[in-house]
Amino acid sequence: MRLVHLDLKGAAPRISYLEQVFPLLSQLGANGILIEYEDMFPFKGELEILKSPYAYSEKDIERIQQLADLHKLEVVPLVQTFGHVEFILKHEKYQHLREVERFPNSFNPHVPDTLALLKSILSQVIEKHRRSTWIHIGADEVFHLGEGMDSKNWMSHNKGDMGTMYLKHIKEVLSFITTQFWGLRVLMWDDMLRKISVGALQVALVDHACPTLGPFLTKYVESGFEAVWFASAFKGTTGPAQTWTPLSYHLKNHLSWLKVMQSLPRLAPLRFQGIVLTGWQRYDHYSVLCELLPVGIPSLAICLQTLVNGGFTEETKRKVLDTLGFQSMQLEQSTCEGRGAFPGAEIYHMVEQVNGHLKESILKALEEESAIKGWFSPYHRKRQFGNPRNMESFGSKVVKLHEDWESFVRDLRTHLERVYFPDMVEEWMEENINPYLDQLRDLVRDYR
Repeated sequence: MRLVHLDLKGAAPRISYLEQVFPLLSQLGANGILIEYEDMFPFKGELEILKSPYAYSEKDIERIQQLADLHKLEVVPLVQTFGHVEFILKHEKYQHLREVERFPNSFNPHVPDTLALLKSILSQVIEKHRRSTWIHIGADEVFHLGEGMDSKNWMSHNKGDMGTMYLKHIKEVLSFITTQFWGLRVLMWDDMLRKISVGALQVALVDHACPTLGPFLTKYVESGFEAVWFASAFKGTTGPAQTWTPLSYHLKNHLSWLKVMQSLPRLAPLRFQGIVLTGWQRYDHYSVLCELLPVGIPSLAICLQTLVNGGFTEETKRKVLDTLGFQSMQLEQSTCEGRGAFPGAEIYHMVEQVNGHLKESILKALEEESAIKGWFSPYHRKRQFGNPRNMESFGSKVVKLHEDWESFVRDLRTHLERVYFPDMVEEWMEENINPYLDQLRDLVRDYR
């Protein structure tokens, strides 16, 4: 299986955009999607507090699955069950379930309310995904586990270590899923498992979950796992505030995974069952947005086609270019030339402009123009005086630059609003446009 990860904890696309993207995913070689809903899920009843104001409706969730069926994509919902639960624990209502009171990252596994809440969340999500045969329970990066008083007490009274305590909670989650939803198979990330002994893994997980992993295969063979999944990335792993996807970096990542896949037969009876191409949209619920999905699509296309074809050949490259409507690509420069004919191509090109020219052109105008430095300094602007003769020497140039960028930003906003909800558009503008354009806006206002 080749699952494309849709991380909805930031920049969740409108359903109308997914209608355009799903056929493309299928065409490029994906046969499933891993959907990390977080606050975009239409939680009901007691859980309604967890919903974003722009959360998908129940009808939307059904539409996503219809679209997936139509394009032969298996839907795997992802529900975080231990760490990365800021969207839950930020609420006062659930603050008492934090492992460490100061931090909203991870659940305290010793409070009975934690498991009760998770059962409720899992039930609502699974009930709306009755066609799914898999669920992913996250369980990665459980920051501060073992630092809470309850955990310290548990470890001292049970002669236990952190690994045993971690597995105890995971087993409870797995037990609920396997008894309540018979036949549903479970995936989880493996970073926390890497520190846990073979013996503990054998006892706890082997019959219940498939690890989605980094290179720790021998250990999992010894633990008795029969199948593993891999997790690569097509965007969202090169920096929390990254706006442009480095193509060669992600291609190399997938070529490395191909080598691991080719070596797997030596580790029989361990079977390779699938790969998740992750595309993180935020590093956590509180961090800024990283690369938008339309910006990451060329990288996704390269990575998927590399997996499908067992390498990145000229033929693979040609298929990617034809499918995306580009003439050529420069992997080291992370650029694709041509208009592009994929959903969101306009956003791809406009973000490229912002990334490559906005900051540079504004700073050049403001810092390298000697008439501005000499006759229109912050001192002049604050006191509102200046020599018109010198001001006219830079005025028309700066006003034109301002008008051009404002017109460009209006177009960009229009394209973003077609794909995204208003909160995301504002956030992206404030993070990537306003820090530079506001400086130019202020100067033009003072000049006028």
